[in-house]
Amino acid sequence: MTMTLAEKIFMSHLKDEPFPGTKVLNIDAVLCHEITTPVAINDLVARGKDRVFDPEKIKVVIDHVSPAKDTKTAIQGKIMRDWARRHNIRDFFDIGRNGVCHAIFPEKGYIRPGYTVIMGDSHTCTHGAFGAFAAGVGTTDLEVGILKGVCSFRAPETIRVNINGKLPDGVYAKDIILKVIKTLTVKGATDCVIEFRGDVVKGMSMESRMTLCNMAIEAGGTSGICMPDETTVGYLWPFISSDYKDKSAALADFKKWWSDEGCKYVKVLDIDVSTMQPQVTYGYKPDEVKDISEMEGTPVDQIYIGSCTNGRIEDLRVAAAYLKGRRISPLVRGVVSPATPRIFRQADEEGLIKIFMDSGFCVTNPTCGACLGMSNGVLAPGEVCASTTNRNFTGRMGKGGMVHLLSPAVAAVTAIVGKIADPRKFKKETI
Repeated sequence: MTMTLAEKIFMSHLKDEPFPGTKVLNIDAVLCHEITTPVAINDLVARGKDRVFDPEKIKVVIDHVSPAKDTKTAIQGKIMRDWARRHNIRDFFDIGRNGVCHAIFPEKGYIRPGYTVIMGDSHTCTHGAFGAFAAGVGTTDLEVGILKGVCSFRAPETIRVNINGKLPDGVYAKDIILKVIKTLTVKGATDCVIEFRGDVVKGMSMESRMTLCNMAIEAGGTSGICMPDETTVGYLWPFISSDYKDKSAALADFKKWWSDEGCKYVKVLDIDVSTMQPQVTYGYKPDEVKDISEMEGTPVDQIYIGSCTNGRIEDLRVAAAYLKGRRISPLVRGVVSPATPRIFRQADEEGLIKIFMDSGFCVTNPTCGACLGMSNGVLAPGEVCASTTNRNFTGRMGKGGMVHLLSPAVAAVTAIVGKIADPRKFKKETI
């Protein structure tokens, strides 16, 4: 019987099937942050079930408001802090050691091919880039995961998206996933896993693959997934080198998770990127996407570079290459937030932080705050942000504000012009 990668993970982790089509899976990693987890913690305490199934498999971070901005967010952080200490959860990343959850957890080597991963955060699908089944869940499922190490799911169908062709200059993973979402629509992958395949994906870094999988949820997908390959092995090698004789052995083991030839897909989508333009959203849904040629010249007030979608080192390098030696328009403000302390340090060592600051950007500590309008870059009513984040819902970055989703390259040149601009018309500098 042939199976997709997702089906193989479900079969290998199946604990129970209480109803036809409802699969109870053993969970390899339960990820937690301070916005959704305190509700689960407090409910478990109230029910007399203040326990964790395995402190080694629970990873905790404070990342959405960092540091706390008011009493409410300080209390959320304290609940997490006390809980982690109470249960001896070693992998707790507090202020100063913290970073954006979907950047710091892969960076620490916590995600592996074939894993099941849950978190009370919709963009948990990011971790599918490693060949894992990773899904955002609600409070009740998160509580059960923390307490019992299991979670129930409907058996998913898989949509295969083949991305081929030669990637043009100025076009990046963010543009590709925006194009995919436009094609599938915001409900087109509901209750499905989106499996990203093709020569372009094979040639991507892990950072770019995470960008693809990060926004699977924006098409309604439960998770995004890539086949674990040599690139995956290279990224994880510092964490898995003691488990395998060499990288070839690791690759051979990872390939057991690959989707079988002839397996069943509910839909197959083919995208040739060879003539693709940079992509930009124009409305309040992630599938409202246009070519840059249709959006060029649109005024903005703020440019934001960061988030679990595009706050990694390769994203900062791309933006800095356009910004080097240039100043941003006096009509806009720019904010950049490296996604983890390690990324911040690396960007500083490479001179990227200096480039951002010299160009007029405000560089902040790692945080998710601006993305959902909580801190570090909230919009005023009527303001418009050109953002490398993942969601453009009404008021997402601030009540009455509007967000255009785009790549770090588009964000950088937009900052220079003060209006949405096409990176293909700018020379990138060597950094």
